[in-house]
Amino acid sequence: MPLPEPDPVLCRALAADLDAAGYRTDAVRETWGDAADGALGRGHTLPIRRRLAGDESALAVVARLFGIGDAVPVEAASRAFPATAIAGLQALGLARVDDGMLRPTALVRPQAFIDEDAVGEWWVASDLDEAALGGPLPEDHVLGVGGASLTLAGLQLTSPVHTALDLGCGCGIQSLRARRAAASVVATDVSQRALRFTRLNALLNGADAISTRAGDMFAPVAGERFDRVVSNPPFVITPRVDGVPAYEYRDGGRVGDALVAEFIAGVGAHLTSGGTAQLLANWETRDGAAGLDRVRGWVDAAGLDAWVIERELLDPVAYAELWIRDAGTLPGTPEFDALLGAWLDDFAARGVSEVGFGYILLRRPVGAVTLARYERMPQPVPEHALGAHLGRSLAAHDRLVELDDTALAAAVLIVAGDVTEARHHLPGAEAPSVIELRQGGGFGRVVEADPALAALVGACDGDLAVGPLIAAIAQLLEVDPGALRDDLLPRVRELVFAGFLAFA
Repeated sequence: MPLPEPDPVLCRALAADLDAAGYRTDAVRETWGDAADGALGRGHTLPIRRRLAGDESALAVVARLFGIGDAVPVEAASRAFPATAIAGLQALGLARVDDGMLRPTALVRPQAFIDEDAVGEWWVASDLDEAALGGPLPEDHVLGVGGASLTLAGLQLTSPVHTALDLGCGCGIQSLRARRAAASVVATDVSQRALRFTRLNALLNGADAISTRAGDMFAPVAGERFDRVVSNPPFVITPRVDGVPAYEYRDGGRVGDALVAEFIAGVGAHLTSGGTAQLLANWETRDGAAGLDRVRGWVDAAGLDAWVIERELLDPVAYAELWIRDAGTLPGTPEFDALLGAWLDDFAARGVSEVGFGYILLRRPVGAVTLARYERMPQPVPEHALGAHLGRSLAAHDRLVELDDTALAAAVLIVAGDVTEARHHLPGAEAPSVIELRQGGGFGRVVEADPALAALVGACDGDLAVGPLIAAIAQLLEVDPGALRDDLLPRVRELVFAGFLAFA
């Protein structure tokens, strides 16, 4: 069903109805229960349907209609949407009337967000998912808020900027997040349907200064520069053969990981000096060349600062299975096997042995390139917004670059409030066999420390500078102070960047 251009008056009316119904994340979860909520995350709506059966409250009606995509009686919907009315929902392209029932043609779900200084909520409209459709997705499907989009939204830097670009905006969740820090946002996509959802969601949430443009990659913003670029691009590696659906929301039309390479090569021309770009991406390990090393080559050629984190590695079979299931094709069917064969043939043609997934943060340097950090982080990461942490790490990096070892030794540091120490002893042993510094926030890093480093971190209380502390520890341990200084200062730099230590 075509999505009409959203009417601002109707969007305000719908927001008022959703608000009056109490259609919020916590309220919805409380209404249908944690177990049913977990089932929804796995694509099953029956537990919710059973839980809400017979409940005619406005919240239950809205949750059934727009939360799981169930039809509701027109009479009940009229009571739940007094401001928008049935005609308004139809005019927005969100529902249609059929034999006395109001049937949704889109989902509108509440989505909570957390900043370091605020907790808020959006309503995000998108196409009906496979659970509501009862089968595979159409190729022009506009995806709602999923795990990947939430990850990128949480990673977005939070410092204020003037301009931002959301490349490949989809339903517009990244644009909403970017607008919290940027005075204006340009959102682009190849899909006109996605752009209309983005405009609808901007109006529904009262987010002004978000404009949309149609086009591929950087073509819609040729010649323009932005302080911040965010992108959850269609990076999924898809065989370019007949019979394999090309979903607009995930398939960028390139071979292998070429879209990611193209983004890295082109984004620098669209960043202001010191401007940043953040994206999620896949990269291939080909013929023994590690994916992270291939990304490093792309970044080096582009002349950008980079912090790249590989979160996951999948073999070709697991990767193909993931994305075939994602579109609603079930294992054990001839259709699934045919798609799997196409994916495996495609990977074999390029000598792909693994596919990495991770986060890329790029920056157009003011002068020379100073940041080239490539790391693997397969461990679980605390579930909280990381944007502010990334910003502090970038600021710490910039300050550390300006400090030689003499200046760093003269600096006064303080241990972060979320850092704890764990000591592990063998039974009966007086001295610990392992000392760990644990980070409660940030990426939840765990750093193994020796007694000297542990003592230094423990003594960083904002009183004495690093150099005198190292000298005192050297005397206590009866070791050469110069050698200890040479050993500890590089590790201090790493702890400052990672957020274990901060400048007082």
